[in-house]
Amino acid sequence: MDPVAHTFAGAALAAAGLRRVTPLAAAALILGANAPDIDVLASFAGDYEAIAFRRGWTHGVLALVVWPFVLTGLLLVWDRWVRRRDPTAVPVRAGPLLLVAALAVVTHPALDWLNNYGLRWLMPFDGRWFYGDALFIIDPWVWLALGGGAFLTFSRSRLARVRWTAFWLIASLLVLANTALVPAFARVFWMVGLAGLLASRWLLRDARPVVLERAAQAALGLVAVYIVVMVAASAAARAETRAALAASGIDGVEDIMVAPAPADPFGGAVVVVTRDDYHTGTFNWLAEPRLALAAERIPRPRGPVFAAAAQTPLARNFLTWSRFPHVEVESAPDGGVVVRFADVRYRGGERLGGPAVRLDRELRALEAE
Repeated sequence: MDPVAHTFAGAALAAAGLRRVTPLAAAALILGANAPDIDVLASFAGDYEAIAFRRGWTHGVLALVVWPFVLTGLLLVWDRWVRRRDPTAVPVRAGPLLLVAALAVVTHPALDWLNNYGLRWLMPFDGRWFYGDALFIIDPWVWLALGGGAFLTFSRSRLARVRWTAFWLIASLLVLANTALVPAFARVFWMVGLAGLLASRWLLRDARPVVLERAAQAALGLVAVYIVVMVAASAAARAETRAALAASGIDGVEDIMVAPAPADPFGGAVVVVTRDDYHTGTFNWLAEPRLALAAERIPRPRGPVFAAAAQTPLARNFLTWSRFPHVEVESAPDGGVVVRFADVRYRGGERLGGPAVRLDRELRALEAE
């Protein structure tokens, strides 16, 4: 998920009462919820090196064990420095701090698994990718619920209210302006939900801390239910897609993805993998028929040209990440070919392009970019 969702997950846990466990608990929750994304620094090594590395080492089972100790150690050092300057400061309790840091760290890969970008749970022991295919990578309903739970608690000062106002305005602009991606009912629901949140903030302006904690707990519970429903809906959509494919005579299905759509819990993009081709389309619970497949079939990559291009370093990095690899081959003026890599998940307007590899007539790599 995006950094906003991760930050709000940690902040909502803090607002739900965990910030009272020990000094610096809120910091541990927010930092822990974002810590695995330190692998974003791999972007400086290049685009394809980054996607080959990201959501692996820092998100896998070994990292889940190591990160809480790293964060707790850093915060204990900070606590010691603070208490040297202010001996009256309440000292941190290392055990509870470690526990809340561990909880926060676990939320990160759990949320990342939910989208169709995937992550490698078992790294560094196994490089397999896992996909939840349940939530879009930016989900405004997660923002609204988890952000709302944090907003009610952490908006007491004037500066905090200014920051929250700026966030809600920017978020609303993103939701309302993207008419091509966000359906009309979702834009209406966003405004109704935001209005309800602002009204709640006014009504609870003098509420006791325990009331605000219960509101944050309710927000966390609401998101948990939403996630369970969306995971179940994704599984049901895959099952219904498989049945529809069988009824239409498409057999040999090896894999099915029903990826979530932006802000739309009822629709999604479909990729069906057969032995030779990819079938793409859409699935919508409110449509009839629910599954609509495109007429075009996309051939799966194979053959000597693909094999030669796939051996280049940039292509290997891309294929480490690619779930449904696809190539387009163009003739080059010198008699060779240019092989352009892509992933079928991101074809079209949201395409996340791969490298282009130029081969000579003997299928030797000349350059890649």
